[in-house]
Amino acid sequence: MSLREYSAGIIVIGDEILKGQTTDTNSHFLCKHLFTLGVKVKKISVIGDDLEVIAKEVSEFSSKYTHVITSGGIGPTHDDKTFEGVAKAFDDDICPHPEIVELCKQFWGANLSSPKMKLAMIPKSARLEYGVNKKTGEKNKFPLVVVNNVYIFPGVPSLMERSFIALEDLFKNPDAHFYTEEIYVQQDEVSIAPILNEVDEEFKVDVTLGSYPDFHNNYYKVKLMLESSNPEQITKAATALKNKLPNESIVNYDSQPIVNAADRVYKLVESCSSDDVYGNNVQKAVSVLEECLQKYSLDEICIGFNGGKDCTALLHLYHAVVKRKYPGHQGKLKALYIKSKLPFPEVEKFTQISRDKYHLEMLHFEGRIKDSLGQLKANHPSIKAVIMGTRLTDPYSSHLEAFSMTDADWPQFMRVNPVLHWSYGHVWKFLRDLCLPYCSLYDRGYTSLGSMNNTHPNPLLQYVDEHGVLKYRPAYTLSDPTKERDGRN
Repeated sequence: MSLREYSAGIIVIGDEILKGQTTDTNSHFLCKHLFTLGVKVKKISVIGDDLEVIAKEVSEFSSKYTHVITSGGIGPTHDDKTFEGVAKAFDDDICPHPEIVELCKQFWGANLSSPKMKLAMIPKSARLEYGVNKKTGEKNKFPLVVVNNVYIFPGVPSLMERSFIALEDLFKNPDAHFYTEEIYVQQDEVSIAPILNEVDEEFKVDVTLGSYPDFHNNYYKVKLMLESSNPEQITKAATALKNKLPNESIVNYDSQPIVNAADRVYKLVESCSSDDVYGNNVQKAVSVLEECLQKYSLDEICIGFNGGKDCTALLHLYHAVVKRKYPGHQGKLKALYIKSKLPFPEVEKFTQISRDKYHLEMLHFEGRIKDSLGQLKANHPSIKAVIMGTRLTDPYSSHLEAFSMTDADWPQFMRVNPVLHWSYGHVWKFLRDLCLPYCSLYDRGYTSLGSMNNTHPNPLLQYVDEHGVLKYRPAYTLSDPTKERDGRN
């Protein structure tokens, strides 16, 4: 006996979407969550604020899919026509619902003539679903309006997402158990297309095979996603793919390195042997950071971060140690960013991405390091220690220790240097082994980053490809670490 398929159609309503004035993120959120609930999204439609079009689309979707989800068009203004459109789709009338009328009075003090009372004018046959906040266990204060199999969500993403999560049990397919497996490949999609077609033809009855190129990832070019309700078939399909793909092209990729940071870093530390120079350097860095967190509170610490490879590795280490020591910590970690005169756009972009992924509070300064530290001292007097990604091979750094105060004529901070003894190769081993994102310039031959006016790809990484085009190999392929700064003026 085959399991019943639960399907969904999504209707995004709003002229602002069609005009490009607002970006639709709701359909992406809904597709992702419905899939985990065992519901297959069959169609997404984006339509304007037109009563006849809304009614026609809702009527058609309602007859085809298990669930119909609309978002948008339920505000207080004249162009919010979703309730009227849904009513028209089912030959229903619009009338004030007494529960929502009372809520409008309670929340906004609105009377029956207020524009906000338009929210209470819903199809006569509608039912109200309140949902429960999964974190607090409290019933939502404002209900979702449902007509037959049509669920009418707000268009504002934060409101829609909160409401959907509270009500997701309404959509769950009780029979569905979806299994997925991901395979990451370091070859372009065209070169592996015949293999994908062959495996898809063999397993398409039970397994869905998706191929998703990524032109910006540091580690792979294509993500292959296998999905099935049959665990045996998905295992067979994945094995067939791995056997047919070139072995060296398959990447052992961690798609959530930041989530897994503490587990993976501490596993590395605990498993290293006494003669493992790299492992012992990671172990020492962790010990320095742990000592730093014993001496100073999180409010008294900031980490230097400018988007470079050394401080990217250090940021991940710091994040891992903080997560191990304070597993429930939800606040932002302070990060010192001293902007160069002519920063690379790629560095600026990567810094912003890292800020969001690691949940950082960026303390921005411009100008000389000494002046910036003076401003840091004046603006954030609680900060006492700055964690730096300095190595002994960096200019003017051979005298430093793990904990070194700034010079007497500088603003007084404790400089914490966890990676002093790391080599160029250790930095790249750490980044690559843990699948950490890093600035895209490093994949284009840059081995040390400064400003745009004093930094170039390292000439030692030059090569000419089969088409006669001059290119550069990635920074992690540099064999002579003493030439790390050969791209700097």
